[in-house]
Amino acid sequence: MKKVIKYIDKPLLFVTVVLFIFGLIMVFSASNVTAYMTHAVSPYNYFIKQGIFLVIGFLLFLFMMKFNVKSYGMFSRGLLLISIVSLIALLIYGTAQNQAVSWFDLGPFSIQPSEFIKVITIVFLADYYERNIKKLDGWGSSLFPIGICGLIAGLIFLQPDLGTTIIYCAVVGIIFLAVPINKEIKYKTVFAIGGLIVFGALVLFGSGKGVLLERQMQRFDFTKPCERILDTGNQVCNCYIAINNGGLTGVGLGNSTQKYLYLPEPYTDFIYAIIVEELGVIVGVVLILLYVFILYRILLIGRRSPNNRGAVLCYGVAAYIFFHIAINLLGIMGLMPMTGVPLPFMSYGGSFTICLIAALTIVQRVSVENGMLKEKGV
Repeated sequence: MKKVIKYIDKPLLFVTVVLFIFGLIMVFSASNVTAYMTHAVSPYNYFIKQGIFLVIGFLLFLFMMKFNVKSYGMFSRGLLLISIVSLIALLIYGTAQNQAVSWFDLGPFSIQPSEFIKVITIVFLADYYERNIKKLDGWGSSLFPIGICGLIAGLIFLQPDLGTTIIYCAVVGIIFLAVPINKEIKYKTVFAIGGLIVFGALVLFGSGKGVLLERQMQRFDFTKPCERILDTGNQVCNCYIAINNGGLTGVGLGNSTQKYLYLPEPYTDFIYAIIVEELGVIVGVVLILLYVFILYRILLIGRRSPNNRGAVLCYGVAAYIFFHIAINLLGIMGLMPMTGVPLPFMSYGGSFTICLIAALTIVQRVSVENGMLKEKGV
């Protein structure tokens, strides 16, 4: 345990703890009105639940730090299979929330399997490519896990959950490009997938049909949202109003007006707008800079890793966090469609919070093992 404490990345740990605590405060501030007025529960309801999620995450952190990253890989194979079965079961027995069947309803809590499968896939791919490092000149061994990931992406898309599908495919793509696969296989695969996407889009466009639901297609009309404030532009336009209300220094913690039912569930996807409204653009920019710092530390740990497994784990987690941040903030700013993606450390949600802590724990374990190997002169 002493070596774990010695080699854990303390700057990364400190900033993540600060952001989790800040996020918990903002969840309370953003949720208390909606909890009482819309859901008829205590104003502290979501604050308490998020606190419970953080405690569970902390216990998971203590548990996971006892195992090395090679052990994570062994667990990931069984967990991946369980996750695939759960995604199939979800399409049959899942509970629809926000017009998507993405959750298992367990009474006071819900579980979203697609969140867990993102982190499990990162660990699975890192383990697979490390174990098969000498076989990556062959098409079968190189593309076998990508085929599995394609199946998973399809199951997530059928929920339908476009935002999670995009992030999942992006993370898998980053890992595929990062691992030492034969360059010819890598380039031909990327070209083939890109070609299939373009061909499929052209065929669907020519036939006048699409694979997206009408509500999903409406999201692609995301420019000039305030011209559609009574229709599809309502959410993003109210984000603009919140940010404008906040100015540089904000209207004060707890004093948001947009959380008074103007924004639906402001403690989840739209929490950044509430943060800026209450604490100002300055705090909003500081938050983005802290995100950049976290990504830098994760990539630095990955770069220092003497083996492919540790590097891939860190690059995968960095991609996982980055795409959540980018898609959430770009959606709020009206630069891309809103896809219902939570903002790391800030948004309310048990599945995502626990998975984020698990992902950061994996990075910290890589940091610890990097230090141990360096101590041994490896």
